[in-house]
Amino acid sequence: MTVVGWTNIGELATADPTAGEGPLGIVRDAAVVAVDGRIAWIGPASEFPDVDVSHDMAGAAMLPGFVDAHMHPVFAGDRAAEFDARMTGTPYSAGGIRTTVAATRAASDEQLMANAARLSSEALRQGTTTIEAKSGYGLTVHDEARSLVAARSVTDETTFLGAHVVPAEYADRPDDYVDLVCGEMLDACAPHARWADVFIERGAFDADQARRILEAAKAKGLGLRVHANQLTQGDGVRLAVELGAASVDHCTHLGDDDIEALAGSGTVATLVPGAEFSTRSTYAPARRLWDAGVTVAIASDCNPGSSYTTSMPLMVALAVREMGLSPAQAVWAATAGGAASLRRDDVGVVAPGRRADLIALDAPSHVHLAYRPGVPLVSGVWRAADRVG
Repeated sequence: MTVVGWTNIGELATADPTAGEGPLGIVRDAAVVAVDGRIAWIGPASEFPDVDVSHDMAGAAMLPGFVDAHMHPVFAGDRAAEFDARMTGTPYSAGGIRTTVAATRAASDEQLMANAARLSSEALRQGTTTIEAKSGYGLTVHDEARSLVAARSVTDETTFLGAHVVPAEYADRPDDYVDLVCGEMLDACAPHARWADVFIERGAFDADQARRILEAAKAKGLGLRVHANQLTQGDGVRLAVELGAASVDHCTHLGDDDIEALAGSGTVATLVPGAEFSTRSTYAPARRLWDAGVTVAIASDCNPGSSYTTSMPLMVALAVREMGLSPAQAVWAATAGGAASLRRDDVGVVAPGRRADLIALDAPSHVHLAYRPGVPLVSGVWRAADRVG
């Protein structure tokens, strides 16, 4: 049995509103003890018990490890030229995904695994201790399956996204591609995935096609996630709620009926401010969703086309500055909200029984994540009580 402790924590943001002040459950002058990688005790620093390994935080703030519930780290190549063109006036569209598909198909398994490892390590250094990783840049049976094997090498939260876009070879027969996704591709990919996802958008899949794919995936035992309402307002959010999806992601363009549907459901709205930042698009209405009672998560959407960043601190800052969340709400959405999006009850919150995923800030308060954007404030990262950054 290994007992690890952290003491003299100036501000502990537990992300459990019942544990302390405000939506982040702030506990001041705190200490935490973990036994065999799980949190066993939270209390005042003055009552800190004897432990095997002790970390004196000298008044620094601590919070749960970030939970990034929307990433696309399995790909090859980059789209810097597309980004450059977009910054000079070319609008973003889903069609750019096909550029990455060509590079991914040409890459070796080792290259895909190395890139996924590089990005997950980059995220970890910035405090992200749990990630979700999607396929979606292979779009053949073979390439989607090997993409999920690569994703599985960095996380257990793997998502089959064969329905990312219709590949070029099926451009004139999209329903045939849907047949492939629902049949042979799903059969090959389901053993490597926990989730299935569909991009419901112009240039991608319509609601009827998405329903077929999601229902087939659900029948295979996969949980459901949905990309929806990124570029236009459509039927994706309501379809996700109807089918009981754990999360509907992007949610940039919403009507009152979309928000009402989410508020009465168990579906999390996972917002990706990095995509809006990188494409100069309208930001999702995070504050409206929060005020309506919707469970909100924020994620990086790390991908080579529309959000090539792994920085959850940046997402927190954008959610505050551009989306109207308070710093406490944004940090909750990046931790407990992400855990809810993945239907995880072991991460995202500092509480007894949870995995001891903790990050320390070179700052006295979580507010500094938004107050000092772009500054590398994460000074320590622990996953299951082991220091990893």
